[in-house]
Amino acid sequence: MSPADLRDATVGSLWRYPVKSMAGERLDAAELRAQGLLGDRAFALVDRHDGKVATAKNPRKWPSLFHFAASLGGRAPADGRAGVPPVVVTLPDGTSVRHGHPGADERLSQALGREVLLRQAGSPEVQVVGTASARPWVARSEELQLDFDGRGGDGVVADFELPEGTFFDAAPVHLLTTASLARLQQLHPAGQMAIRRFRPNVVVDTGGLAPGFVEDAWVGRTLRLGAAVRLAVTQRCVRCVMTTLPQGGLPKDSGVLRTAAQHNDVCVGVYAGVLSGGLVRSGDRVTLE
Repeated sequence: MSPADLRDATVGSLWRYPVKSMAGERLDAAELRAQGLLGDRAFALVDRHDGKVATAKNPRKWPSLFHFAASLGGRAPADGRAGVPPVVVTLPDGTSVRHGHPGADERLSQALGREVLLRQAGSPEVQVVGTASARPWVARSEELQLDFDGRGGDGVVADFELPEGTFFDAAPVHLLTTASLARLQQLHPAGQMAIRRFRPNVVVDTGGLAPGFVEDAWVGRTLRLGAAVRLAVTQRCVRCVMTTLPQGGLPKDSGVLRTAAQHNDVCVGVYAGVLSGGLVRSGDRVTLE
């Protein structure tokens, strides 16, 4: 793909997910730093019994995470801790809790039916049930690995380590194009290819570009968003069971993942690192270098 192929491309929408695996928020503008969008995956729930980070990648253990929503409210802490404002979690019953408020962990635990702690990325210690004191902690999570041959199947749960100091699975920025969404819709017309199934940070509106998995060709290239932000596209995004789960009016749909497996090696979207940060806005021009 040449730079000319993106002559009409713009930032279509921006998305932030303040708590890992919860519903997030759409933004008109966002600050991009080396750690990604300010506040993205800045918090996560940690299982008090095994110390693992809660994730919808394991819906057997965490079947209701998508029914919780997270947003950032208020000003950033005065001491400058990563510049992240406090997170507010809205529970399925419509009530909300704020990180750091008394009883927040207890209310979240009650709503989930499992003892959890709401922690910020980079937390050095976690108190696990059955241990005498808080212990140094390496963030690990779990994934239901599907034996996926285009028909689906039962899988096993495997755990994996998250990048140091973060709650990301692989990289700080996830990009998805409208061309890919349109191609998936062509291939699976009965499905609903809503953006929130794929949880990107940046949706690139490719304008009149034909449907297709166009961002695959960006791997190894530099993408510019607006005047200042430059991203190094590092790898394709291998999809998981999360794309199939019901959420926010979307039904369960195994066909989403099956379609990606049959037509694009289970990949939809790409990951990127931040070469130079800055403010990015919806409508900003997107170009390849």
